Amino acid sequence: MSLSEQFLPAFLEEVVGDRFGRYSKYIIQDRAIPDVRDGLKPVQRRILYAMYDSGNTPDKPYRKSAKTVGDVMGNYHPHGDSSIYEGMVRMAQPWKMGHVLVDGHGNWGSQDDDPPAAMRYTEARLSPIAMEMLRDIEKRTVLFKDNFDNTAKEPVVLPSRYPNLLVNGVSGISSGFATEIPTHNLREVIDACIAVMEKPSIELEEIMTFIKGPDFPTGGLIMGGDGILEAYRTGKGRIYIRSKTEIESLRGGKQQIVITEIPYQVVKSRLVTAMENIRLEKKVEGIAEVRDESGRDGLRIVIELKKDADAEGILAYFLKKTDLQVAYNFNMVAIVNKAPHQLGLKAILEAYIAHQREVVTHRIQFELEKAEDRAHVLEGLVKALNILDEVIAAIKASKNRQDAQNNLQWMFGFSERQADSILTLQLYRLTNLEITSLEKELAEIQKKVAQLRSILESDRKLIGVIRKELLDIRERFGIERRSSIQEEVEEIKVNLEVMVSSEDVLVTLSKQGYVKRTSLLSFTRSGGERYGSGVKEGDYVTELLDVNTLDALLVFTQRGQYFLLPVHQIPEYKWKEPGTAIVNVIPLLKEDRIVSIIPVKNIEEEGKSLVFFTRKGQVKRTELKEYATKRSSAVAAVKVTADDEVLSVMMSDNSRDLLLVTRSGMSIRFRETEVNPMGRVSAGVRGIQLVENDEVIAALRVQEDEGEILAITDLGYGKRSLLLDYPLQGRGGKGITTFEFKEGKRVRPNGSRLIAAFYTTEAVQLSAVTAEGQFVSFLSEKAPLMDRKDTGKLLVPLEKKDAVAVVLLRPEPQASSEVE
Repeated sequence: MSLSEQFLPAFLEEVVGDRFGRYSKYIIQDRAIPDVRDGLKPVQRRILYAMYDSGNTPDKPYRKSAKTVGDVMGNYHPHGDSSIYEGMVRMAQPWKMGHVLVDGHGNWGSQDDDPPAAMRYTEARLSPIAMEMLRDIEKRTVLFKDNFDNTAKEPVVLPSRYPNLLVNGVSGISSGFATEIPTHNLREVIDACIAVMEKPSIELEEIMTFIKGPDFPTGGLIMGGDGILEAYRTGKGRIYIRSKTEIESLRGGKQQIVITEIPYQVVKSRLVTAMENIRLEKKVEGIAEVRDESGRDGLRIVIELKKDADAEGILAYFLKKTDLQVAYNFNMVAIVNKAPHQLGLKAILEAYIAHQREVVTHRIQFELEKAEDRAHVLEGLVKALNILDEVIAAIKASKNRQDAQNNLQWMFGFSERQADSILTLQLYRLTNLEITSLEKELAEIQKKVAQLRSILESDRKLIGVIRKELLDIRERFGIERRSSIQEEVEEIKVNLEVMVSSEDVLVTLSKQGYVKRTSLLSFTRSGGERYGSGVKEGDYVTELLDVNTLDALLVFTQRGQYFLLPVHQIPEYKWKEPGTAIVNVIPLLKEDRIVSIIPVKNIEEEGKSLVFFTRKGQVKRTELKEYATKRSSAVAAVKVTADDEVLSVMMSDNSRDLLLVTRSGMSIRFRETEVNPMGRVSAGVRGIQLVENDEVIAALRVQEDEGEILAITDLGYGKRSLLLDYPLQGRGGKGITTFEFKEGKRVRPNGSRLIAAFYTTEAVQLSAVTAEGQFVSFLSEKAPLMDRKDTGKLLVPLEKKDAVAVVLLRPEPQASSEVE
């Protein structure tokens, strides 16, 4: 037969699937997931049993860890010594275990994630509570199986005389399954266990009067009653663990934050480093120093603050940005009947109680067999002593020991076991005192047998035994709760003032889309010319805002989107530098453009609205607070039709009138309150009825009948007309004429359309930008005061074929509270 004929064809998917299935089964059952009964993974169980088997108990001196690791590897766990030692180390670390199972001597690591010393240097023995895990193991309480090479026996599970799975918790990852069970308080778990035993129909809510929640060895504050309830009901849930902190006052008006407890499984050194990096990178103002003062007296981290620093704000920032507060996700998975199951609290307690019933039943059966055997022997001895002379005569007449045994059995009816014990009886036992003591011992043994049988026959008595033994462990090993529990999850609010120092700055945006933030110092050093900011050739400033670094900007686009941009996130440049493209700061689409920027100090401010105007005459008013967002991407601000676009957006206190001016020289004035407040993404209502090819070119907020309306055409003609001449109308009408265009062959044209309109109450500076790129500045007073229907006067001299493209208002700076 050729070599190729010895192989069978197989599909790769089947081979890999089969092999991976076997591997998965192995690591789920025999490596990463604990048994629901004793709460141990196989390596932990083997370490504890090997130490117990070799007499490495709390009443003996410590023994080298390498000896234990060698015993475990040689007898039970044929894997690397590192995995065994790591399992041993975890069971010896009091910041990971609710109650340590290994009593370590030497360097066993630290909460700073320092590694333990090598196993040849450390020593260990079982802890007193670990003896409760193994108690009664020699009394046939649990099943044993062959070890890997069939040279010894190892326990399948430990008797675990207290609910170790919940008390010490567990963490593990296997293929397809992971487990995360937190530590709990021993007293609470035992109380709950007893309650479930005595009342099997007990509801989860009642169990939770005993077990309030997890209890971590590192303490801390646990937040989230709903998360705990969900986890205990289904096996999955989320809670938050917050460090125990205190703000202390120092001399000289300074304060410091002192941390004495940190969340479970958080590495202290990494936490301190993260906080120190925040100080070095100046992400928060006001931190003088971060120190780790932990020592023999326990954990203590100190954050020393500068004078007048906001201690509460800095603490809130650390809670949000570091592991000073962490989320903990329950995933209570354990092996039940050789398969992994996600379990609620009651299911875990019931599985443990079922295990204890078996353990105690098997122990009592073992003790009963021993007691019955002893009673049988004593009955034979007492019977023999009552007919001592006949027994001695029979023994004397026998040829040898075997003959004597046979004679005793057939002559007097003794059993083989009784006859053997009679023959081994020492002569001093024939004294009166010994005879009495044998009778007394028999009576006691018979009483014990009756008692053990009654326990096996009565479930109530069996539960009584388990209860008594659990209460004994509770009394000896119980400790006070270390973690406190808070029902509500406290939201962390970080004030912007903590992260950003308050500073008045200038923000500019140019026509070509370059934005920058400039300090007032740089502005002053550059000559203090407000519109002399550095821009590229052919570019000019369209927006200049006096704002504070703590403010935010609402940036609106013509397509009805908006961005909420904190001022401090705008890159800082010198006044003479052009800045950076706006697309580097906000994700503005290529085909979109900015139409309005509104600075906001408090976006939740009551009584403030945003008023939107579109080219097609739509008007919309929405409360300012509707625009609060955490998103940095574009958010819908107003619904705009495909053939329309946003003209401008204004901040409003709902107290003025609105005046719309159209390209063909029409205008309408109506009350702001005629536009009812709407939702953020609504389209608004009609402000003016437009004729074909007309559109709105200006939207103005006007007050009473004071001031003038300045209108400018594409050929540079303009005029002012009194606001008094614009009567209030109903919203949505055709409006009235605001400018008269000259037509005819012999008449010099004054323009074909309006380019801009402004509301002025005093003289203001204006700048006209022409299509050819020319700049012409003029005062509003230069425009003559005329009737609404007048034709205006030339304000901007133009070259032939040139036209006014845009007119910019250049107002003087206003107080920050008035910025709109």
